[in-house]
Amino acid sequence: MGFLNSAIFMFFVASFLFSQLVYGNSEVKALMQLKASLDPENRVLKSWTIDSDHCSGAFDGVACNEHRKVANISLQGRGLSGTVSPAVAELKCLSGLFLHYNNLSGEIPREISSLTELADLYLDVNSFTGNIPEEIGNMSNLQVLQICCNKLSGKIPPQIGSLKKLTVLALQHNRLSGEIPKSIGSLEMLKRLYLSFNNFTGTIPFKISTIPQLEVLDVKNNSLSGHVPAGLRRLNEGFQGENNPGLCGNGFITVRNCTVFDNENIKGEGFPPFLSEPNATAQRDIPESADFSNAKCNQFHCSKNPRRVPKIVVVSAVLIISVIFLVSVILSLFWYRRRKQKIGNSSASCDDRLSMDQARELYSKSASPLVCLEYSHGWDSLADGIKGLGLSQYLSKFIFNIEEVESATQYFSEANLVGRSSFSMVYKGVLKDGSSVAITSISMTSCKSDEAEFLRGLNLLSSLRHENLVSLRGFCCSRGRGEFFLVYDFASRGSLSRYLDVEDGSSHVLDWSKRVSIINGIAKGIAYLHRQEVDKPAMVHKNISVEKILIDHQFNALISNTGISGLLADDIIFSSLKTSAAMGYLAPEYITIGRFTEKSDIYAFGVVIFQILSGTRKLSTSLLLEAEVCKFEDFIDKNLKGNFCVAEATKLANLALSCTNELPLNRPTIEELIKELTKT
Repeated sequence: MGFLNSAIFMFFVASFLFSQLVYGNSEVKALMQLKASLDPENRVLKSWTIDSDHCSGAFDGVACNEHRKVANISLQGRGLSGTVSPAVAELKCLSGLFLHYNNLSGEIPREISSLTELADLYLDVNSFTGNIPEEIGNMSNLQVLQICCNKLSGKIPPQIGSLKKLTVLALQHNRLSGEIPKSIGSLEMLKRLYLSFNNFTGTIPFKISTIPQLEVLDVKNNSLSGHVPAGLRRLNEGFQGENNPGLCGNGFITVRNCTVFDNENIKGEGFPPFLSEPNATAQRDIPESADFSNAKCNQFHCSKNPRRVPKIVVVSAVLIISVIFLVSVILSLFWYRRRKQKIGNSSASCDDRLSMDQARELYSKSASPLVCLEYSHGWDSLADGIKGLGLSQYLSKFIFNIEEVESATQYFSEANLVGRSSFSMVYKGVLKDGSSVAITSISMTSCKSDEAEFLRGLNLLSSLRHENLVSLRGFCCSRGRGEFFLVYDFASRGSLSRYLDVEDGSSHVLDWSKRVSIINGIAKGIAYLHRQEVDKPAMVHKNISVEKILIDHQFNALISNTGISGLLADDIIFSSLKTSAAMGYLAPEYITIGRFTEKSDIYAFGVVIFQILSGTRKLSTSLLLEAEVCKFEDFIDKNLKGNFCVAEATKLANLALSCTNELPLNRPTIEELIKELTKT
């Protein structure tokens, strides 16, 4: 009986494993079909091969969930020039599809609507044609739909009103036409609606003005007409309606004021200005072609029984009305011409379609409609955690949204990649204000799983401020992408490692005064970390090395990655120390006690001093012996050609030797080092 039970158990295990294998194979097959369509020349997706494990990281841009099913495809800005295969519909667990900023063409496949788990769909800045599939209304979990800057035509399908979780709908810069469907007004979660630079006609549906979460409505550069619903005044500058000659509304900056003429010719769902707060009842009572000037008269049938009015009164009234009308027309034309002139100077027209370069240029300018695009997962539920820890007021000023991060790095272009490690990627970026930043991308799986602990570490990291630490500008957490981003000030001269092991005559050879200044700067930065202050506990860096020391444009030393270990899982931290151990930065006592102390930072600092003096990362025993006996002609970097101060070299070499003493108790404190370094 026991044998039978074991056999049954093994049968079920084998069946489960077989089903997983078959499922995995079917996903690989779908991915290979998708690759063939997206990258027909196999220039970009070379890592996608039939014999690779798609969930091991081998498939560039593909991420799987805990069940080893494809959950995310991030291929934005890769230069893809094919089409989207219907095979994408086979990836049933896909929650994020990021294909923006490529040159993809063809129609959006209708089969994509079967991806009912999809939350983020980014197809913007491509060359897609055809209509928006009406089946898209079946994607019940969709939160962000961005398909702007393509060549899409036809009408917006009314089925789009079924996407009840939608927060961002971006359709601008296409060739869409027809009226804006009233069904959009039923999207109660919608925050941002971008419809500009299309050929929409008719009025703005009143129901859109009742969307409670709406923050932005951009309908500029269309052919809309009628009155802007008064409820949209609450958006203030969030409403953009310029370059719609037939559109008017009182109390709006971007459209002209309504006139008597507009009131007499009101059609559809617009509202005359004398209805102070339009509501659904008032909307139903207004006929499509109401003539308000004769409303009262028609109600009492006075045309059959007219009341006689003196001619002088009639003539006076006509003259007054004519003068008022003439003045209104002149003022309206004058105002409209000025608005048009301003708009013409700040916004680019879109005759056919923005080229890729033009779209990128638009994305970087504040006047661009693309600048306002926002991802639904800009901060996600961590915002609630921030509030729960009482940190919201402080941390909120550091929050970036994912659009700002991707825009700054040109969608994480390989050209902007400046470094990578086992758990992170570092990109150079440019923010909208023109300032240069370094953006570190870390997989969310590498971060602390406890949200409260993660936020406490983030709070500490954002509070660190010193002239010899790299300053944190902000951060962004995107659950949709599965990544966490840290945005730092950019150190223009790169890491200290660039200035080691360089050839004679290289522009990267540091003169003696710069080397001494850099050593002093590192010491001051470490002293700040080790010192306990009112708003900061004493901290240990844990991983000081020449790769972690950055140099700014004035050759000041900046310690990077400070406090980052507090945000990462322990196994990631330890794996990152392998390189440090190989380079000799890891204090020998770590092997026995298994923890970091201030004295382990001192040890690493001593190694860095030796490297700066010798000009090399490779410290041999013979080289250290030469330093110990002050044979500087053999120890000091030969690229200096003897241009150094022997007294300073002696002092620095002795300090480095004391820092790298095998016994932690025999190493100086950072305060003692600072005192020695400042002695003249």
